[in-house]
Amino acid sequence: QVELVESGGGLVQPGGSLRLSCAASTKLLDIALMSWYRQAPGKERELVAKSTNEGTEDYADFVKGRFTITRDNAVNTLYLQMNNLKPDDTAIYYCKAVFWITLRGWRNSWGQGTQVTVSS
Repeated sequence: QVELVESGGGLVQPGGSLRLSCAASTKLLDIALMSWYRQAPGKERELVAKSTNEGTEDYADFVKGRFTITRDNAVNTLYLQMNNLKPDDTAIYYCKAVFWITLRGWRNSWGQGTQVTVSS
C-alpha cells in the first residue's frame, strides 16, 4: 500500500499563489499515475491535474494556465503549484496514487486532503 500525506493548503487572497505537496511512502517512479483532485462543499470530487511516471501531464480546463503539476522523484513528492487563485478554487485538495501490485493488480490510495481557501 502507498501512503500519501498532503500539505501546503491555507488561506490566500484572490490572485495569490499556493504550492501543495503530496509526500508518498514509496518511490514515485513505482507509481504509474499521480493526481490532484478537489472537492468543494456540496459538490462532487473532481480531477484537477494528473501526472504519469512516463512524464505526461494533463489538466482540467478550469486550471489550465494557472496550475502546474510536478514530480520530484528524489524526495518522492508530488506538487501542485497554483497561481492566480480564484474563490472558485476553494476546496479540499486530495492527492491520489494509482499503482500496480504484483499478483493483485491495480490499486489506488488517497491522501487525507488539505484545505485551500481563496477569499479576501
